[in-house]
Amino acid sequence: MNMDSFFSTYVWPAIVMIGQSLLLLVCLLVFIAYILLADRKIWAAVQLRRGPNVVGPFGLFQSFADLLKFVFKEPVIPAGANKGVFLLAPLVAVTLALATWAVIPVNQNWVIANINVGILYVFAISSLEVYGIIMGGWASNSKYPFLGALRSAAQMVSYEVSIGFVIVTVLLCVGSLNLTDIVNAQNSGLGTMLGLPASFLDWHWLALFPMFVVFFISALAETNRPPFDLPEAESELVAGFMVEYGSTPYMMFMLGEYAAVVLMCSLTTILFLGGWLPPVDIAILNWVPGIIWFVLKATLVFFMFAMVKAFVPRYRYDQLMRLGWKVFLPLSLAMVVITAFVLKLMGWA
Repeated sequence: MNMDSFFSTYVWPAIVMIGQSLLLLVCLLVFIAYILLADRKIWAAVQLRRGPNVVGPFGLFQSFADLLKFVFKEPVIPAGANKGVFLLAPLVAVTLALATWAVIPVNQNWVIANINVGILYVFAISSLEVYGIIMGGWASNSKYPFLGALRSAAQMVSYEVSIGFVIVTVLLCVGSLNLTDIVNAQNSGLGTMLGLPASFLDWHWLALFPMFVVFFISALAETNRPPFDLPEAESELVAGFMVEYGSTPYMMFMLGEYAAVVLMCSLTTILFLGGWLPPVDIAILNWVPGIIWFVLKATLVFFMFAMVKAFVPRYRYDQLMRLGWKVFLPLSLAMVVITAFVLKLMGWA
């Protein structure tokens, strides 16, 4: 192999992929900064107050000011902590949360790695995120963080089961593990069967509405969002597994958590809300770039996440577990069977 073919086959694709990854990470981190601000603004609006409004016009630079504050604070490591694991834990959490974005398509052919098992990759990497929490709780060498880490691990593992079965129902309808194929499959559905143009009636939220609800609630529990924020329940386990963390390591844990929240909003958009497809397939809406529709839908899902925080009281831990194992698990299992039966009976399989 000569040098030119080696460069064109290996070096140039690697440079392109690194460039795409950096662009995606920069856009994602800026989006997370404003999602965090939106979370605080929505919570403030519900409580009839202003929220962050001093740093920059309308408080738009508040997240960046918080970033500088965390970066310049001195990190404090407990004397009895396992220092290596203590500092590695937030790095593991944030790296895994960002790594899942490699297979998320935000528009037609706008994806870093368009692999055929994209949904399995997302599920596998997101399942590993629990290790960062366990490492952080254990390495702190304190009972409170350790108990918080155990509770968080049990919560995340419990709701991954129902999320897995929800994904299975979508895969049965699509017949592919590729995330781009899942979006394109929503060009036709219940609406087109009735003779209507391609529209939001074809998306999976309608045909699989119970699974849409289960996925949304399970995503709240999986990402430790209220009302399932038991790992950081202030009145019970004093901020849970993060109680010994401060400055940059704490910020990395929170960044990983919000990256996971945005990931779940994007997965909800891809699996149930048609991804980058317009609400109705007509000329005016078709002119809008697909990335705009994708961001608008993901932002709408996050608004729903933020509003749940405002009006649903925090669950007790036994209620959280009962919902996951006694309600969502049987319901999602039954929906897998019903979906497979209907597809086979109607000849759509």
